[in-house]
Amino acid sequence: MTSEEKAYIAGIIDGEGSIMLIKFHNNQFPAPCVSISSSTIELLEWIKSKTAVGIIKGKKNYNTEKHKNSYTYVVKYNTAINLLKEIEPYLIINSKRKRAKLIIENYKKVTSRNGRYSKEMRKNKEEFYQKFISIN
Repeated sequence: MTSEEKAYIAGIIDGEGSIMLIKFHNNQFPAPCVSISSSTIELLEWIKSKTAVGIIKGKKNYNTEKHKNSYTYVVKYNTAINLLKEIEPYLIINSKRKRAKLIIENYKKVTSRNGRYSKEMRKNKEEFYQKFISIN
């Protein structure tokens, strides 16, 4: 990606996106996720083509007379961390920049590669999560 494309994608995330920690499975800790929702599929397809990662999901529209179709671009786990590394310098919204930095700098430090956690590791993971959700 060019620096202009990274900045543009960061702007879309600032405006229409989310930087989150989500539980994708019941038995795991929340993992990094970047998502962008839009009714403009072309925008999300362009972002996916430039980043070369993620998926686009359609949302069920029950009232087509009043609402446009809506789509969500989603990037998870390590690919989300790698995307955040690329766009973090361009994020303008302070809370999103802080969340991105926290994930980039600390997520892997508090995450066990094999999924097994000692009491201290679990405590560190919980503290990381609490710090993350306290960012407004």
